[in-house]
Amino acid sequence: MDHYLLTLWNKVKSGHIKVEELSNQIFLSSKQTRRKLQQWQEEGWLTFQPGRGRGHTSSLKWLRDVEQAYEQDFFKRLEKEAIENVSKLLVLDWSVEAKQRLMTAFQSKLGFHQEGQDSLIIPRFYKVAAVHPLEAADVHSANIVSNLYNRLVTLTADNTVTAELAHTWEYTDTSLLLYLRKDIAFHDGSILKAEDVVHSLQRMKKDVHFSKLWEPITRISTPAPLVLKLEFPAGCSYALQLLGLISASIFKEVNGRLLGTGGFYLGENTSEKTVLCAFKQYFGHRPLLDRVEFIHIPKEFQVVYHGGQETEEVDTFEVESDSGFGIVILNPYRNTDMARKEVRDYIHMLIAHHRHELHEINSRITGNNEGCLIGQSKTYTMPEIPKPTISKPLKFRWVNYTTDTSLWLKEKLERAGIEVEMEEISFHDSLYNFELRADTDLLIHGEIFEINQSLSYFFFLKNSFSPINFLVERDRYLQEKVEAYQTIPFADWNAHHLRIEQYLQSESLCVPLYYTKRQIPFSINLMNVEIKHFGYVDLTRLWTKPEV
Repeated sequence: MDHYLLTLWNKVKSGHIKVEELSNQIFLSSKQTRRKLQQWQEEGWLTFQPGRGRGHTSSLKWLRDVEQAYEQDFFKRLEKEAIENVSKLLVLDWSVEAKQRLMTAFQSKLGFHQEGQDSLIIPRFYKVAAVHPLEAADVHSANIVSNLYNRLVTLTADNTVTAELAHTWEYTDTSLLLYLRKDIAFHDGSILKAEDVVHSLQRMKKDVHFSKLWEPITRISTPAPLVLKLEFPAGCSYALQLLGLISASIFKEVNGRLLGTGGFYLGENTSEKTVLCAFKQYFGHRPLLDRVEFIHIPKEFQVVYHGGQETEEVDTFEVESDSGFGIVILNPYRNTDMARKEVRDYIHMLIAHHRHELHEINSRITGNNEGCLIGQSKTYTMPEIPKPTISKPLKFRWVNYTTDTSLWLKEKLERAGIEVEMEEISFHDSLYNFELRADTDLLIHGEIFEINQSLSYFFFLKNSFSPINFLVERDRYLQEKVEAYQTIPFADWNAHHLRIEQYLQSESLCVPLYYTKRQIPFSINLMNVEIKHFGYVDLTRLWTKPEV
């Protein structure tokens, strides 16, 4: 094995690069590096095209996965060669994941056996939809993302901003400077630089789903090593809080792999199983669990969080978790009867008069006669109004997770003499197919906020995954109200939230439907159970109590 080649593989990707830069990565002279490149090209590892003439950059293209080939060679040697010879290979510049695999195999040869990994098994009905911070539009994916990546700062429920990748910051009316921690490792062992953060945030700023959030911020740069600068000449009251969103998690891509800095790295992600493994170089508190497995199970099975060495019959205790709220979106922009306010008001009245019955169809949910902001929204009632004329059936699209409530609402509407055409759509289409959303008269949407409710409500209004954003983009009053957040101090946002919510209710555009909670069974051997992101347990704090 050539340790120079492995080092180069893990530090340089295909593309244009100068020989001097390659030399610096492997600590050889330019002449020695050229000889190595020629050798590796002849062996079929890569192709290297020298730049011709002044100003022309050379280019490198990888043809084989060096680390994968070397890892296979390591295991073969481990079976055949003397242990002292193979041990020398462990000092090569492997990625974090590869070195962990090699160390485990090597220790087994020496007779060193780990006591048994502390693992957590979490049953799941559905495959994780996304592990990319910019694609995690559902709560299951967001929960995974929160364990794989870090943000510059985090925002607590009481509006306190706490340091994460950034250790401190300086705020002015037109800019924000953040100072990054030193020696934070990505999951491949590379060290986080300010340029990585700039690139990650620029990806979010340009993303179609989040670009509106970033409009006030005109420039993201790094004026010095480990320093980040955000500029907003017209002001941006929420620039610091924006960096606390899950979607603002910092990541980088290396050779097609998505890397984070979180307490866990992604060990496996298939339709059957998603595995998170503890990242031992984590800059924070290393997770006490070694491994978390999300296993796909049929819906008829009960979801119980239990240790990897336990049977599912182990004694359990239940933890209550908020699972968000449900709303009915009434679309006035489809050129149907729903465009008339008296039709929307009548449907709103029917929902308001019957939503207290929802507990009968699902014991986990209760009727919501307030709004989306728990503890802030005001209780309201709808007066009796006469039924308006409706010329044709209303189109009612529904998603599998709203089956019970959608069928319940269909029955209430039809009993009141309103015909509906029901059509089921996939969860994926409900998030990403904007044409289907526009071609619907009404739909039920379930939402769960992150820890900080105030920032979450603003995000709910602004990100394009949200059905509320569909209304904001088409209503001038809502647009003006949402634009006003740019200059309102974050501490004063709640009053503004309530004005927007009251408008959505008075226009019968967004009708509160239910609150929901869930009871999560945990093995009695699991310690430090604490609910954190999106109503899920904080995986970094869990540990399993061993038998004594």
